[in-house]
Amino acid sequence: MSGLVLGLGDLSASMLPQVGGKAANLGELLAAGLPVPEGFCLTTEAYVQAVGPLGLAEVHEALRDTPADDLDALAGLAARARSLITSAELPTAVAGEVLAAYRALDGVPVAVRSSATAEDLPFASFAGQQDTYLNVIDAVALLDAVRKCWASLWTDRAVAYRASRNIDPATVALAVVVQRMVDAEAAGVMFTANPVTGRRREAVIDASPGLGEAVVSGAVNPDHFVVDTASGAILQRRLGDKRTAVRPLPGGGTEHVDQGAGADQARADTPCLTDAQIRELAALGSKAEVHYGAPQDTEWALDGGGRLWLTQSRPITTLYPVPSKAPARRGPGDELRVYLCFSLAQGLTRPLTPMGLAALRQIGSSVTAAAGFDVPDRRGGPPPYVEAGQRIFVDLTAAARSTVGRRIIPSVFDIMEARSAKVLRSVFDDPRLSITRRTPWGLLKHVVPVAVRFRIPEAALRALVRPEAALKRLNRFTTEFNATLELPGGASPRQRLAHAEDILSRLFPNLPAVLPLAGLGFAMLGLAGKLLGAGKLFGAGKDGAGSNSNTDLQPVLRGLPNNVTTEMDLELWRVATSIKADPDSVAVLTGHAPAVLAHRFAAGELPAAAQTGLAGFLALYGHRAVAEIDVGMPRWRDDPAHILGVLANYLRLEDPERAPDRQFSKAAAEAEAQIERLVAEARSRGRLRAVAVRAALRRARLFAGLRELPKFQIVLALAEVRKQLAEVGAVLAEQKRLARADDIFFLDFAEAQQALDGADMQDLVAQRQGAYYLELERRHIPRMLLSDGTEPETLLTDGGTAAGALSGSPASAGTVTAPARVILDPVGAHLEPGEILVAPSTDPGWTPLFLTAGGLVMEMGGPNSHGAVVAREYGIPAVVGVADATSLLSTGQEVTVDGGAGTVVPRA
Repeated sequence: MSGLVLGLGDLSASMLPQVGGKAANLGELLAAGLPVPEGFCLTTEAYVQAVGPLGLAEVHEALRDTPADDLDALAGLAARARSLITSAELPTAVAGEVLAAYRALDGVPVAVRSSATAEDLPFASFAGQQDTYLNVIDAVALLDAVRKCWASLWTDRAVAYRASRNIDPATVALAVVVQRMVDAEAAGVMFTANPVTGRRREAVIDASPGLGEAVVSGAVNPDHFVVDTASGAILQRRLGDKRTAVRPLPGGGTEHVDQGAGADQARADTPCLTDAQIRELAALGSKAEVHYGAPQDTEWALDGGGRLWLTQSRPITTLYPVPSKAPARRGPGDELRVYLCFSLAQGLTRPLTPMGLAALRQIGSSVTAAAGFDVPDRRGGPPPYVEAGQRIFVDLTAAARSTVGRRIIPSVFDIMEARSAKVLRSVFDDPRLSITRRTPWGLLKHVVPVAVRFRIPEAALRALVRPEAALKRLNRFTTEFNATLELPGGASPRQRLAHAEDILSRLFPNLPAVLPLAGLGFAMLGLAGKLLGAGKLFGAGKDGAGSNSNTDLQPVLRGLPNNVTTEMDLELWRVATSIKADPDSVAVLTGHAPAVLAHRFAAGELPAAAQTGLAGFLALYGHRAVAEIDVGMPRWRDDPAHILGVLANYLRLEDPERAPDRQFSKAAAEAEAQIERLVAEARSRGRLRAVAVRAALRRARLFAGLRELPKFQIVLALAEVRKQLAEVGAVLAEQKRLARADDIFFLDFAEAQQALDGADMQDLVAQRQGAYYLELERRHIPRMLLSDGTEPETLLTDGGTAAGALSGSPASAGTVTAPARVILDPVGAHLEPGEILVAPSTDPGWTPLFLTAGGLVMEMGGPNSHGAVVAREYGIPAVVGVADATSLLSTGQEVTVDGGAGTVVPRA
């Protein structure tokens, strides 16, 4: 065979550009010795030769000039491309080779399938967008099926998909696979890992009589089997009614046959596969998985002689990768590990850059070492640190197997991220995670020395007695620490790189300086609750009907002082207020895109009020950013487009009563009034109790807002780290070791050092950037993973919520009904005043949007998570920890948010 037509046995993964994903995968299956029906492949060169003279170049050019959201125009161009292809004859050379290869198969019925160069690949989640033709039985029909396969590269859906991802239409091509049809007694699909729970080594098989098209298309309720591939045990067996079958027609093509009901109950009660066949099929899937090194989505068929065949195989694109880092020491029964997604806990759904991960590994190592734990490789991160999907996970196995860990960690997450707490408790029920440590001494031997070394009990006691003096000491500490971050001018690239690592290694003292005071604030709130006999701090009281307003402690946390995030948001509002008084600034900010405004700001060309106002804000808060824990993300001072977009949103706010500074002052006044009510209630039970309640609540307000300060300090340090790395990157770009200065954020510290030593890192960076941008498309990030791939959250069952309502954790009391605005990325987002912000999670980079929001719904978070705290301070109703909110709600849909009950009710 020539380069136009190749036998399946001659194909391999290295030939993807010539034969496409489906054909390459079939060649790999054959190479692995797996049963695949014989056949051949028309290469992409055959497609190029056939369509070259047809005028598709004009269509390609028109598609490049068509916006991705102009679906009607895209559909028109797609139809033109299909018409050009289907109306033309195959070139003589191509047709001759196809027919010769077909005759070599003895003219048996064949299946003709498309094989795209970007299909059936990891992350290419559009498999099936091109066509398949079954039971093709003569030469004329074969050539027609080939043309139709080529034309299916230009369906409306495929064209729109490529446009949305900026794929150049001239670069796509299609190969075609022709295979002997299996005369199938039964057929279907098999996943070699469970696609619902994520569990590896658990094959999921769907089977139905006849051709597999019935299962693939969803036309039948198939038999369903789940197999433990390690033991061969059939874990689940659910028989479908199998009322519809796809059968071949004598003259070619297929038909859907209704197999009836009632009298055919015996057929429904008889499985398509015997237990032996189920296990044999699962074993074939395991071999395919081992060959590819990843779980596979396969299609299979059982012929009349009882032989099983694999007809397709591709990676399962929806599985979240399992952390690969093994624990340093493993004891008996330690095979199962429990991983918590730290990235999500920080409000970060996007992947981190390689340098961002490297920086956090260093911070984690310094914190862990300061606590007295052994950290063999500081650049590699502490032992519990693992990565998966370019996100950070923490190995909680040791805590899950200790009595102290089981008490403390879920309790912390009850406040910080309530749904994670529920998932954790469900994991604790797994018998594979039996308790192995029953005393607290292992924890205390690390905690007590740290508390003594940093004089934490003394600091807490002094703050209790003289709170204002404690705040002054804290301010002095942060000022002095921040002064040590800057590097004197004239430093060499190597000195800058070393300084960046040094900053990361000495951030730990910020934690014992700040966290005891913030913790004291919440402890005082809890003490006041005890003295008042109040129920829960958030949501309903003990009777479940809602706590009495006089014993509701939640309003005390509104309008908190000493919260750096709130201060930042109000400062931005003050900038917007000054801009609003200048008509020229208003016209410019509301009349141009944020990216254009950012360019004009950098050039000093904004109107004076806008230029000076934004410059002043960035001088104070320019070190912050969306996804700011990633040192690879531009800071606001690097790119202020997001802030300019938020300012434009603020300028749309016309109701003076909704002005954020007025709302904040109102919230603070309500908090003070609530304190007086609570003190009066306590006085009815004794003067001393009233004095204690007042003192506790005053300290709660003074200190609770400090919970935002540790992250503020870390982000300030990360901004300096980024600044130094950017300088190093500029030198490496000048020396041609990197293509661009910012490419340094796709290296780690060791690799940056190698680049300074002369290594060319451009290829490595390009590879990393490709993986990073693919990972950006992932929508579902698990809160928790087990080492066998299971996502424990998928096994939870929720109940008790009214029909149609979504449930979460109460975060900020109040009820609001308004249109929802689903926002996945705050950069460039538009939020109309009063709309309900629906987001996956939030970090401080999101909070400027809160100022004009009518309510907040988040998929992540708990009553004391960042978003909940800020929502309370602004007095907007909020519910957090609402699973899949961004998928279940849509922009413009009217919803009612009850922040006290923790419910979100969409209008029907």
